[in-house]
Amino acid sequence: MLAVAPAESYGVPMDADDGGHLRSVIEAHWHASEAGDIVAEHAMYADDAILDYPQSGERFRGRETISAQRHDHPAERHFAVRRITGAGALWVSECTITYDGAPTQTVSVMEFVDGEVVHETQYFADPFPAAPSRAALAESMPG
Repeated sequence: MLAVAPAESYGVPMDADDGGHLRSVIEAHWHASEAGDIVAEHAMYADDAILDYPQSGERFRGRETISAQRHDHPAERHFAVRRITGAGALWVSECTITYDGAPTQTVSVMEFVDGEVVHETQYFADPFPAAPSRAALAESMPG
């Protein structure tokens, strides 16, 4: 089950003028992603939206193309949202996407115009073990 903490729990004030609606749209996107609802997952994208994957150098142009490349993904995917934060037209989601049981940390940067995503950039990073030399300085992150 996808869990999304309220913005206030991260010290991000949310009111009607500061993107409460956009946050709800993003939450609905991640819930639809987890549920495998391809139509609801892509409802927030403008018809001519752009999705960039910098690590692979790929750009996907248009809601239908973005949806098609995700729909045809061969792995079983699950989504856990760590944090959603933003204001105005720029919003960031920090997530763990699990592909066939292997977790990948992701950051999704979404730019909105008129309530729709016009540009999204997603960054992907595999987890790595903590360095023993930092053990005395670090604490474990929640989740």
